[in-house]
Amino acid sequence: MTAHPLQPVALKSQAVNFQALPPLSLYIHIPWCVRKCPYCDFNSHEAHGSVPEKEYVAALVRDLELALPLIWGRKVYTVFFGGGTPSMLSGESVAEILRNVRMLLPLDLGAEITLEANPGTVEMGRFAAYRDAGVNRLSLGIQSFNDVHLRALGRIHSADEARRAIEIAQRHFDNINLDLMYALPKQSLEQALQDVQAALAFAPQHLSCYHLTLEPNTLFHRNPPSLPDDDASSDMQGSIEELLAAHGYQHYETSAFALPKRQSRHNLNYWQFGDYLGIGAGAHSKLSFHDKVIRQARHRQPQAYMEQVAKGTPLQSEHEVGCDELAFEFMMNALRLNQGFDSVLFQERTSLPLLNIRRELEEAERRGLLVRDHQRIAPTRLGQRFLNDLLEIFIR
Repeated sequence: MTAHPLQPVALKSQAVNFQALPPLSLYIHIPWCVRKCPYCDFNSHEAHGSVPEKEYVAALVRDLELALPLIWGRKVYTVFFGGGTPSMLSGESVAEILRNVRMLLPLDLGAEITLEANPGTVEMGRFAAYRDAGVNRLSLGIQSFNDVHLRALGRIHSADEARRAIEIAQRHFDNINLDLMYALPKQSLEQALQDVQAALAFAPQHLSCYHLTLEPNTLFHRNPPSLPDDDASSDMQGSIEELLAAHGYQHYETSAFALPKRQSRHNLNYWQFGDYLGIGAGAHSKLSFHDKVIRQARHRQPQAYMEQVAKGTPLQSEHEVGCDELAFEFMMNALRLNQGFDSVLFQERTSLPLLNIRRELEEAERRGLLVRDHQRIAPTRLGQRFLNDLLEIFIR
């Protein structure tokens, strides 16, 4: 999961003063794909021929070395290889990256280390090597078990390959996430539920179920396919949630479902407004210091990124997040959690008193979008469904 930078902020109206820094995660971006999917708005680039794997791995290591002064002495609790398609990297390259992570950073002994993979034939053959390299959680981009819908999404794997990839992954990993999408072109409610039932047959520890959206700067946005209407999409969402609940999956975040104690620790750190260092082309960082919070973005184009790293200048942008922005940023993440957050977490992660957003909390409560007591603040079912309306209340 990659955060997006905010626009330049106004001058701070009060000082940030953290008593303790939040947990730190490491995000590693692999920018290449075999083919760019028509719905994808992530920083991914089609690989025309072989990718410069050795050079890119060296750039990642150098990028991490350059960033060390910003996180010196801080333990890393989760690592996430995202993309693009990280499984385009060989097991040897992943091992080389993780060796350097361990040499340069105090990586927690129980760190969750996730790698995103596609269910293609080449990637399947690398699953054992990823496990040997130190990856202990695999996230498979299945999207659908229906060949018609896979073709509509521009995916290059088949339903049979998806099933085979899950079987092979389960030989090497005991912590697996399956990505599914619903509200697909010409998809029916029955077909959406069939996809989820097919995934449940494998009893994965975690499921991510995303509503297909037409994001700007994508092929689908320029040439929209025929999608289910809002009522049909809502029926799919509700039915999927009921089906997963019946099978013991906790709906703990907007699009995330997990068996007990199997939530994504890396993504939870994002949603609880923890810190993360992002390395790789287009990667983003959010880092706290005792007196400020900064956001960074690396150069997006892989070749430009590698060239800039060689010069010692991997950053394309960096800015300090003003106090007036911190409350909204916190709520934008924490209100994705269906159980909400402990009220003391707001001050811990923003250094601001909860009193700063008293009027906004009261307004959200009055509109039935939020519920709170002296310990916990959480979105209601209505607030979960209309999350954007809830978040707008907190925009200053």
